[in-house]
Amino acid sequence: MKLSNETLIEEFVLIGFPKDTKSCILFFLAVLLVYFFTVFGNMFIIAAVIFSPKLHLPMYFFLWNLSFIDLCFSCTFLPKALTSILSVRRTISVTGCIVQMYIGIYLGGTESFLLTVMAYDRYVAISLPLYYNIIMNWKTCRSIIIVLWLVDFFISIVPAIAKPLVFCNGNKLDHFVCDMLQVLELACGNLQYFKLAIPAMSLLTLVLPLVFIVVSYILIISSILKIQSIDGKTKAFSTCASHLTVVFIFYGTCIGVYTGQINRSSSNLKYFTLIYGSMTPALNPLIYTLRNKDVKDTFKNILAK
Repeated sequence: MKLSNETLIEEFVLIGFPKDTKSCILFFLAVLLVYFFTVFGNMFIIAAVIFSPKLHLPMYFFLWNLSFIDLCFSCTFLPKALTSILSVRRTISVTGCIVQMYIGIYLGGTESFLLTVMAYDRYVAISLPLYYNIIMNWKTCRSIIIVLWLVDFFISIVPAIAKPLVFCNGNKLDHFVCDMLQVLELACGNLQYFKLAIPAMSLLTLVLPLVFIVVSYILIISSILKIQSIDGKTKAFSTCASHLTVVFIFYGTCIGVYTGQINRSSSNLKYFTLIYGSMTPALNPLIYTLRNKDVKDTFKNILAK
């Protein structure tokens, strides 16, 4: 059926997958493997923090939340991508697409805020160690988590509810998932609201948190350089290594996606989005398991049993 400007779209066709069968099978196996490691790795972190008394500290409480977000993020995108690869009709309903898109935006923004809180936690631990238990007490930590989830809800979800999208400009998305840039290209009507809302949302959920993280690490490095002993400096740096690695991966892929949007390079953008949506949640547990001594020791104890 030919789509006219008056035709309302009820489903989208995802055309970003490889065309030939061999490539599809390899792509499916790669995504399945990443999904398996993401689920297993993040479930391990969650279980380790809950059941290991050694990890009942604010730092690992935030790590628990990070793993929960990564688990939800992967489960939002990858199962549908896997079924679409094997399906003849690679379609997704408009409602399903919108829900997937905004949940992804919500979880991404929440993770950005959480990484900022984790940077502040490291700053207090290294620069203000005598006041750490007073500042980062359990009541404060729980309140911080509740507030960041609520704040990002009002930033990411409320604007979407306030201005529902209607589609009539075709139904093909050159992507594996529902990417906001491509979805908006298929929307009808006045999109000025979204042209203003998206930069504002990016500023609040990505740029400002990144600035806060950079400032936190400048202060952290300044405090570490004041430590006299080499062992003290090494220990201080090691407590930040895992978080800093995750920050580089998260914001690096975000910058890649944002650059692709500016350049309108959809072919590269979908691969950056795939890395952002699958590899980042899969790598986070691996980074913390390999680089964090407490998590590594917990993992060894579990294997020993």
